[in-house]
Amino acid sequence: MSSITTDQGILHYEVYGRGKPVILLHGWLGSWGLWQETMTYLGQYYRTYALDFWGFGESGKKLDTYEVGEFVALVDQFMEKLGIIRAPLVGHSMGGTVSLSVALRYPQRVEKVVIIGSPVVGSSLALPLKLAGWRVVAFFLFRLFPVFRAAMRVASPTICRDPRFPDMMDRDLSRTTLESFLTSIASLRRTNLSNEIHRIQVPVMGMFGDRDNIVNPNQWKALQNGLPNSRIERFPNAGHFIMLDEPRTFMLTLKEFLDSPLPDSSP
Repeated sequence: MSSITTDQGILHYEVYGRGKPVILLHGWLGSWGLWQETMTYLGQYYRTYALDFWGFGESGKKLDTYEVGEFVALVDQFMEKLGIIRAPLVGHSMGGTVSLSVALRYPQRVEKVVIIGSPVVGSSLALPLKLAGWRVVAFFLFRLFPVFRAAMRVASPTICRDPRFPDMMDRDLSRTTLESFLTSIASLRRTNLSNEIHRIQVPVMGMFGDRDNIVNPNQWKALQNGLPNSRIERFPNAGHFIMLDEPRTFMLTLKEFLDSPLPDSSP
């Protein structure tokens, strides 16, 4: 367990392996724990970092806001503190939206981008997630938090096939606060990168599960429309958590993309 102090408080991260750095970013209500198997595999070839966004996992939870833009700045601070000049970013769900945003705001930091079930346009979120971004709904859920956690455990098999997922989700839910829960998803709902992503100059791969019921799986079209040269990988039998539903195919596809040489035009 490692941590650094940033201008917004303590940032927790885990690191495994040696070699060139790769940074893994989790999604809404998640944590670095989502990446444990991915880190074990990639760590044989890369120095793999997985961090907890502020307000989630083991990171600090005393911020005034937890908007997507704050997480974009967090990645820059994290790389600065650890002396990582440039690296590929691999993001799941909200973490992928953050990864694309880092490539736009701090292009010198990013070597490649991989997004997994990520919204390019926030309106692609499922209706329950959109509603969770309203304060009255979030407040109601937190007032009945034990019931909400129980309901999420019951619903977990419809979201991910991995039998470990209900425990993983429940653990991560227990570490969130009302503000991190509310502000991050409300900010993600308002995000729209469709008119900006054409400015990204590094290789981008989007991985999408056709059975995703958290983010509209047709977001691959939004990515391809904005970045015609992006690589699209679709997983017919996977949902939102491709790394858990189809771990072997996911990891092999990810490594193959990370291993591929950069085009001469990349900065």
